[in-house]
Formats: sequence, structure tokens, C-alpha cells
Amino acid sequence: MTKKIWILLFFSIFALSANLALADCLDLGSANSWYIEGAHTVVFYRGQRPMARVEVPYCTIYPDSQLRLTKSYMCDSDRIIVDGVSCTIMTISSASGGSF
Repeated sequence: MTKKIWILLFFSIFALSANLALADCLDLGSANSWYIEGAHTVVFYRGQRPMARVEVPYCTIYPDSQLRLTKSYMCDSDRIIVDGVSCTIMTISSASGGSF
């Protein structure tokens, strides 16, 4: 019986950690500016330092677009408002991870 519990516990932890590793989430609430990089990518800044890159592939973002976060803690597949249209975030990556 104990062996079955340990096996179940092991697979539960493995399943949860795999989901956590795949989901990128960042607190963008402290961002005070952003830069439009291409037509589908926004780089958020805290002061002079980049903090996150957000890719929104199914919405076009123009240099004069108005952006609004739906919440401060954003994850992949959350929504951002671009010029009044709700758009899905495909990828969010941290600047501290060295990914850009």
C-alpha cells in the first residue's frame, strides 16, 4: 500500500512540475513604459530596464496603439487589450532569463 502511495505521489509531483515549467507568468504591474517591437511584440520596461517581452501573434500592434493589461500578473494565454480589442498572449518571457 505504501509503495502505491509513493508512486502516486511521484507522478503527481511530476505532472504538476511539468505544467509549472511550461507556463510563463510575470508581474507586469510595475511596468511604466513599453516599446512596440514589430507588429506583434511588445517589450515592457521598468524604468530604463526591459522586464518582459510579450508576443501577441493574432493582433496587429501599431506604434501609436493603446495597450491595457487585464491584470497585473500575466501568463501565456492571458489577454491584453490592444486598441480596444482583446488579444491573446501567445508567449511572455522575462528579460532576466536572458531570452532577449
